[in-house]
Amino acid sequence: MEVLPTLRRSLIVALALLLTACPRTSRTPSGGTTGEDVPTGDPFPKKPAIEVRKDASADAALAQARQTAQATPDKKQAAEAYLSVRKAYPATTAGQDALYQAGVLFFESKDYVNARKSFNELLFENPLYTQAEDAKRKLALSAMEVGAYRDAYQTLSSLAERAEGAEKEQLLRDAARAAEGAGLYGQSLTMAVEEAGQAKTQAERDAAVARVEALVEGRADFVDIARVADGLSPSNPAWPVLTFKLARVYYHLREWNRLEETLNRFLAEAPGSPFAPQARELLARATRRVEAKPRTVGVLLPMTGRYQPIGEAVLRGIQLGLEGSDIELVVKDTQGDVNKTGQAMEQLAFDDGAIAVLGPVLAEDSKRAALVAEELQVPLLTMTRQDGVTDLGAYVFRNMLTNAAQANAVADYAINVKGYKKFALLYPNIPYGVELANEFWDQVVDQGGVVRGAERYSHDQTTFTQEAKKLVGRYYLEDRGDYVEGVRDLQGENLDAFRRRKALEKVKSNVEPIIDFEAIFMPDDWRRVSLVAPALAVEDIVTNACDPRDLERIRKTTGKKELKTVTLFGANQWSSPKGRSGLPELIERGGKFVTCSVYVDGFFVDSQRPATRNFVRKYRESYKQETGKDPGLLEAIGYDSGRMLRQLVEKKEGAPRTRTQMRESLANLKDFDGATGRTSFNDKREAVKQLFLLSIDNKGVTEINVDKEREKAASATGGSGS
Repeated sequence: MEVLPTLRRSLIVALALLLTACPRTSRTPSGGTTGEDVPTGDPFPKKPAIEVRKDASADAALAQARQTAQATPDKKQAAEAYLSVRKAYPATTAGQDALYQAGVLFFESKDYVNARKSFNELLFENPLYTQAEDAKRKLALSAMEVGAYRDAYQTLSSLAERAEGAEKEQLLRDAARAAEGAGLYGQSLTMAVEEAGQAKTQAERDAAVARVEALVEGRADFVDIARVADGLSPSNPAWPVLTFKLARVYYHLREWNRLEETLNRFLAEAPGSPFAPQARELLARATRRVEAKPRTVGVLLPMTGRYQPIGEAVLRGIQLGLEGSDIELVVKDTQGDVNKTGQAMEQLAFDDGAIAVLGPVLAEDSKRAALVAEELQVPLLTMTRQDGVTDLGAYVFRNMLTNAAQANAVADYAINVKGYKKFALLYPNIPYGVELANEFWDQVVDQGGVVRGAERYSHDQTTFTQEAKKLVGRYYLEDRGDYVEGVRDLQGENLDAFRRRKALEKVKSNVEPIIDFEAIFMPDDWRRVSLVAPALAVEDIVTNACDPRDLERIRKTTGKKELKTVTLFGANQWSSPKGRSGLPELIERGGKFVTCSVYVDGFFVDSQRPATRNFVRKYRESYKQETGKDPGLLEAIGYDSGRMLRQLVEKKEGAPRTRTQMRESLANLKDFDGATGRTSFNDKREAVKQLFLLSIDNKGVTEINVDKEREKAASATGGSGS
């Protein structure tokens, strides 16, 4: 066997597979309100990014600590200066910077216990910290120094996945050192094999082979195993152990030719080995990898555990979509576990012969399933929001509402149908809000628009006076010439403290809002939207006057003739359940302040689209009594995904018989008329469809006929000669 020329590549692939099988826990940093009355930060809009609160006092304390540290020769004492800042100002950027600097000083002074403690605390609190990569590296090296080899290995391996060049090589070397710990398993394996070959008695031989088996299983790496096995005579008692282990490694690396070659040689040289039955089954399984049953479809969903409701919802949709067909549905329970997902994907490919697989939904499950699907070349139609999942291979497709699709739909409607060009952003400081705000900003710029203002707020905030004032230029009053002039006029008047305070309040109230935007994009939950909209009205941002007569009434009521209307736009989390009145709770809570707003979703239960109405009717007949609820996006996506495969499998001519043919059929699917819209797959195998744009009035939520409005807008533009 010529294994040594490929050892380096195979080891890297083996490490990658091991890493994808390891579950990772992700933590989202919590946000909070600043609690400050004094304006801080940059008043001008910037690209959204998750940040913690800045504090002037904390920044000053950090600067003082830095001076103290520089003047202190003992690095441990210098670290304590930073920790005092951290203790005094824990929820600030300065506090986090101080914690990082303390960790660096502990690390440099070889106090690895405290270095590890500092970096762990920093990364747990804010995994997106600007120096997170360096902190993780030093954390891992500290862990290795105190004997926590497993923690060090996991961190270094994760860093190596994202690194390149010399840095990646160094990280992999460090990871290998951490993985080895104190053991030198390659040398031990060589000695054990030699001992087995030289054994004089059966007992000695058995003991040596047992030692080889122990080293091979979970200790010696593939390179060492292949090196020792290369050129080893089959007469050596350890040869079957090493050779069968190599075969199993080739199986996991998907090196099918080498796998079959190794297994055939193994069965020819050692047919009576205890491993022979497993070798025959592995060889048979490898042969079955290219065999597919044209009418068998696999499903990967969490059917037990904390995500069970999600799995059940999607499965109801899939089963409804396949109702009445003879397609065999093989459902595997992932339990929300990435390792079980990978195993289930292999079972569907090798044992069940699925021609295609539906799911998973969860992000990490989907990435693992996508990797295995690409390795085994099984078409996978996943229903996850995970970014970049289709980039993992040509056999990976996605049918799910994404943040990018929502941002694109809203921007296209606002700019190309409504004719808006100037926008503001108001969004929560959580990944969902930040990502959608970024996506929307990019879409606006790409389509010729401009963002005039951007404000973020804490995810648990309940008052929004400051954010509304900032949007209209009433917060940083010192930058307003009219305010400064008004204050200057007061200085010449002889007023007592009370009258001066009243006069100053009047000057502030007379500062006119600067509303230089036509629309506000607010990607947040409907509960928060119902609180924000009234706060905007206080600052003369009129969002509920889509009818000119309404605007005229507001002008008369307020006495302000220069009021401008602003349209609120939102994303799918604006969708709310119906309240006691029968109206969506967003309208019940937000009242008139949310009327005239528009938001986007991937499904609308009251849509008049024929395919959507048909799905809703069928779902209510089959499941309404059981669940007590109407279908949502998950059920609709499952239904459409199941029907897509059904349509391809049941084609009278040209139905796919192999997985390769199924992949091509899915890639060429165009204008599939489903409950979630007319769907096609683009060149990245992402589902492209017309989303549901929904308008709010005091009677409820209605779907916008975008095509008609687009035609009307085009006609109006043509008529004006522009």
